[in-house]
Amino acid sequence: MPAARPCIYQLYLRQFSNIRSPSQPHGSLARNGVGKFADLNPAALNSLRKLGITHLWLLGVLRQATGTPYPDLLLPADDPDLLKGVAGSPFAVRDVFDVCPDYAHDPSRRLDEFRELIHRIHQHQLRVIIDFIPNHVARSHRSVVRPDLEWGTRDDPTRFFAAQNNFFHLPGQGPLVLPTVLDGQPVTDACRILGGCDGRFDPESVQARVTGNNVTSAHPGLGDWYETVKLNYGFDFTRGRHAPRLHPTREDPDQPIPDTWLQMDAVLAHWQALGVDGFRCDMAHWIPMEFWDWAIHRARMRKPDVFFAAEAYEDDPSKVTDHNVLVALLEAGFDAVYDDLTYDLLKAVFDGPKWANDLDDVLGRGAPLHRSLRYAENHDEVRIAHPKHWGGHGPQVGIPASALLLGIGRGPILLHNGQEVGEPALDPLNPESAHARTSLFDYGHMPELRRWVNQHRYDGGALLPQQQALREAYGRLLNALHQPAFAHGEFHPLNPHHIHDPGFGRFPGDPASGHWIYAWIRHDPVSGQWVLCVVNLHPTLSLTSLRIRIPAQLPEPIASGTGPIRLTDLLGTIPDILPEWPRQTPGPEEVQILELPALSAVYLLAQLHP
Repeated sequence: MPAARPCIYQLYLRQFSNIRSPSQPHGSLARNGVGKFADLNPAALNSLRKLGITHLWLLGVLRQATGTPYPDLLLPADDPDLLKGVAGSPFAVRDVFDVCPDYAHDPSRRLDEFRELIHRIHQHQLRVIIDFIPNHVARSHRSVVRPDLEWGTRDDPTRFFAAQNNFFHLPGQGPLVLPTVLDGQPVTDACRILGGCDGRFDPESVQARVTGNNVTSAHPGLGDWYETVKLNYGFDFTRGRHAPRLHPTREDPDQPIPDTWLQMDAVLAHWQALGVDGFRCDMAHWIPMEFWDWAIHRARMRKPDVFFAAEAYEDDPSKVTDHNVLVALLEAGFDAVYDDLTYDLLKAVFDGPKWANDLDDVLGRGAPLHRSLRYAENHDEVRIAHPKHWGGHGPQVGIPASALLLGIGRGPILLHNGQEVGEPALDPLNPESAHARTSLFDYGHMPELRRWVNQHRYDGGALLPQQQALREAYGRLLNALHQPAFAHGEFHPLNPHHIHDPGFGRFPGDPASGHWIYAWIRHDPVSGQWVLCVVNLHPTLSLTSLRIRIPAQLPEPIASGTGPIRLTDLLGTIPDILPEWPRQTPGPEEVQILELPALSAVYLLAQLHP
């Protein structure tokens, strides 16, 4: 099986392997095409594994609300008032026990084809992660796979909150009025394309339910998650974090288990039985910690090594605990939590006004350093290659940014599909291009990634030379991150030791060092492996005559022996200009790098010179 440190490739099957081109704005499935389970063939899986990937996060495989009908399967299209895009949002799930029929060659066998895909992935020694979305479902949710577990049928709709209700109801508020029509005219893309919108949803024509992002009104706004409805875990979120918990707690473990807990346990068990190895849990900080402790324990009783990663944000005022919710989620059993603080700060180095030194103020402050899932891109964040973000410096920014974000801790690594070839989200037919993200809601393709897919050969045959070089650089980085120093080692920041040292990458006009340079050491005491890491974040200028002092209190790279140390760059950035470490005695240890190009990184493995 894969290396101990998960390296996750976020793969949106709808677009990842779709080779139909050109796309029509908001085009139908028949017009724009879609990726298929079968498209993840051995060539694709082999290439991803060689890149350094260990886990595939199959984003959006659950059957979502959609404008595409399957009448032969008795799966009608959804009310267009409930759709963001023709294809539908992967986070508005209509059946949590089913997969999207779009991805199957034979939609009636969609679960069988998904099971075959899982088997194929496992044959290539990769693991499978899917989304677990506990906070909300599509307003139209109705399971055809498990109709016996239909939610809300036993609810008491006369009460806003009841411990055994699956949903939060709004007595006296209705009908639900959706923000899709204004003065009789459609205002959303789905309504304009599909027609038939009236701003209403028949099942909530008398009384509305709470919208997925905690909106307790029958009139959610256009920016709300109006296509979804919030689930109830026995905790009335409107009464604040200290509201009574009508579910088992440490203080009162004998309280009845809410029905939603049992339903969600059945969801996890269903996918585990199909071979899924782990779950990326959406908005995990909105769900009671007691549920996570209970549910993860039960999942691990079924499969001890099942992987759980939490999308969670400590600064969200809607989090369910006064304590650091990221730490609380780890204590509840999660393997890793999102670390958005380091992402946001590093992006602000390029967009202003932050310095690389500022990273030391946030590392470990929110998410624990070595239990954090880090990324330079994901589906919620902007594309690095988009010209309006990351300083507008292009896809090459991703190499030093990723080397830094992914190289400082031992937690899981995340690579967003297309990042490795510089996908910019600039397709004029992509309605989300203005937001610098690849569309989640429509059928389409990723034009630059399509060059690597190359008619499902997955050999990069159509990549431009600079794209091929970029992908190879990501491959060297991801494979280096499986080395013991990164998978198991400790982190020692060096910037605090060099702020007043003008030889530490100080550019003209900077009053101190550490604006565009960040350096650290990773050391694994078990294997003895020792790596010096340096990134030059400056978009245009090289670092020259760079001196990096190794403080005396840091671990020796070579515990015994004397003489010079050979430094080998695991990333291949400076193979022709080898750094020097004369290993002076007495005096401070110092590494000298003659030149580190703009937007580059080095991982210097220390070894005794032969």
